[in-house]
Amino acid sequence: MAISDWGAGEGPRDKLLQRGAEAVSDAELLAVLLRTGRRGRSATALARELLARFGGVRGVLTAGAEQILGCPGMGESKLAQLQAAQELARRQVQEGLTDSDMMSSPQQTRLFLRHHLGGREREVFTCLFLDNQHRLLRCEDLFFGTLDGAAVYPREVAVRALQYRAAAVILAHNHPSGVAEPSAADRRITERLRDALGLLDIRVLDHIIVGRGETCSFAERGLL
Repeated sequence: MAISDWGAGEGPRDKLLQRGAEAVSDAELLAVLLRTGRRGRSATALARELLARFGGVRGVLTAGAEQILGCPGMGESKLAQLQAAQELARRQVQEGLTDSDMMSSPQQTRLFLRHHLGGREREVFTCLFLDNQHRLLRCEDLFFGTLDGAAVYPREVAVRALQYRAAAVILAHNHPSGVAEPSAADRRITERLRDALGLLDIRVLDHIIVGRGETCSFAERGLL
């Protein structure tokens, strides 16, 4: 059943408009986004199935394309709607980072990185290049790997930092396994990058590892 088939005031879309977002459940919000269900199941019922399958809103929005398309009633159109919602959320947070001192808002930085890296199915190494007031100049994914890791080259990071005239860098990468604990290899590459960029008077402020619903900060652990 499509949202448009609900009677006036009955459906989740009307509830959202009339009572506000706070009065609408996760399943109802997701149903508004999906717009239609599948044969014999309403949009809200389909939304509940997705939330149960992926463990909540974050799981749905960060699930891989193959995972979503493998669910009954989910085609490319619905997949695109979910991807658009996730990307809009990521861009909203990124805009806030561009206008503020990132070191004074670590929670916002972590939120952005969870949006940016949390749903990746392979390891991605990202650099946040900052100006001398720690405002975001550029976010760039530089290295890509398999589930076992990504090859990271300090020279490439240094070239990009000089290109953007960055005064500081925050490093980040994801662990597709879901565990955010830093490995020995993570510590080694952090030291290499810190030393290489330090020769150019560019500070490495932090290295953040993104797991499944959790992050680990090298700066907070005293590892920098």
